[in-house]
Amino acid sequence: MAVETELKLSISPEHMARLKRHPFLRSLAATRSATRKLYSVYYDTPDLYLHKHAMALRLRRVGRQWVQTLKGGGAVQAGLHLRNEWEAVVPAEALDFAVLEACGAAPLPKAVRKELQAIFVTDFSRTTRMVKFAGASIELCMDSGEIRAGLESCTISELELELKSGEPLQLFRLALALLDIVPLQVEAISKAEHGYRLWTHAPAAVSRAVTPEVAKNSSAAEVLQGMIWSCLLQLQANVSGAVRKLDDEYLHQMRVALRRLRVALGMAASVLADAELEALRRDVAALGVELGHSREWDVFVTQTLLPLRQPLGTQSGVEILLRNSERERHKQHELVQQCLQSRDYQRLLLRFGVWMLGSYWLNDSWREAPGGSALQLRHFAAQILDRRSKQLRKHYALSSSDEEPAAHADTRPHSEATQLHTLRIACKKLRYSAELFESLYADGKVGHYLAALGRMQDTLGALNDIAVARRLLAQLGEGGQHEASLLIRGWVEHDYAQHLAALHMAWQKFSGRKAFWN
Repeated sequence: MAVETELKLSISPEHMARLKRHPFLRSLAATRSATRKLYSVYYDTPDLYLHKHAMALRLRRVGRQWVQTLKGGGAVQAGLHLRNEWEAVVPAEALDFAVLEACGAAPLPKAVRKELQAIFVTDFSRTTRMVKFAGASIELCMDSGEIRAGLESCTISELELELKSGEPLQLFRLALALLDIVPLQVEAISKAEHGYRLWTHAPAAVSRAVTPEVAKNSSAAEVLQGMIWSCLLQLQANVSGAVRKLDDEYLHQMRVALRRLRVALGMAASVLADAELEALRRDVAALGVELGHSREWDVFVTQTLLPLRQPLGTQSGVEILLRNSERERHKQHELVQQCLQSRDYQRLLLRFGVWMLGSYWLNDSWREAPGGSALQLRHFAAQILDRRSKQLRKHYALSSSDEEPAAHADTRPHSEATQLHTLRIACKKLRYSAELFESLYADGKVGHYLAALGRMQDTLGALNDIAVARRLLAQLGEGGQHEASLLIRGWVEHDYAQHLAALHMAWQKFSGRKAFWN
């Protein structure tokens, strides 16, 4: 069995042609480039057993030979694909399970073998050259062709940087150098995954947060690295759906990934300051703000205005406000699309790869700081959770200093909205931190604690939606729709006091819970 380590990058055909001729590649070349045709047939059962078990089985024609390959396991880290691979030459275009097992692969169940059938094919030309870059030996492949599944097809135009020797971070550094020459996009999914999507006619599923399992013998560095990689994967997995505007939830989950990422980076900064870490934190925060504007208009249109369309339908001004809001929403969608397809966004992902695989995590501070060793992980977690908990209590005290606030927004001080927003952020930070370390504690109290915290976060989210609605209504202006604007404001504010009372009740239930980490 071999472990394949490669970075995938999509590129337009015209930029591929330009890159092939660029002197930078010639300056790195260790061998002459060679081009060959690669035709592969991918197999699976009608219910896609292999795909569901994160495996891919193919027969590939290379010249006059057929090569059988099974891939499985591994991970994707900011576009870096790490996979177990079992590969061997077979005598003909037919699956040979004996050869597969001789390579060390686990036997496939007999029932699965009987049902295997051709699902899709990849048919492309590959231009390969070996390059030497910063002490690493890298196979650079330029692939051009198509994937076919039944009557459906899609274009292949991508680079694969496969590490042959050296450090994985050099793949990201080389990609950054190539990005200075032509536009590139980090590719989070394989050709096989593209093929499966063609076969099933299904878009990429919305990717939700998955907190990595924390082993009790893990170090703090390993735990934080796992969370950061997880956040980057969630972020990148939702890009396609967000850009194509398949559903508002893709963008929402990108913002969740960014918030979780900021929490993890903040934990790392509490152990060891680093210039690149601070730069990444600033850029992640800026990206969150950029995506946040679009998300606000999504929520305003779909959760505030559209539900009011029927009860306020007699007011023609409501339709005008809705149309104006849709225009603003569309404008923000276009800005998000430009942002996620920009070189700056791709550069951010690649910089994360370099930083995550670099020397930062090898610094002695990770061994000397509380939590730096495996035996002190719970102490590190307790320090983080204690600090987050104290911040939450402090911000709640500030936000609730006025016990009987006026119900209507126009009579409330502007500072209250700011305090509630800060409280909401503190609540999220504590929740994401508690979820990260949850598996260290086999106590049922953790679940109750998180549920109580989640109820408070939901209430704060509802209050934030009202605050956003106020601001966006003001931004739209009345434009002659004075009566409609007043009606909408009345509906928006109707539940404000109720949500505020619910927040105080949720706090009473939450604040009575003991800190499970102690």
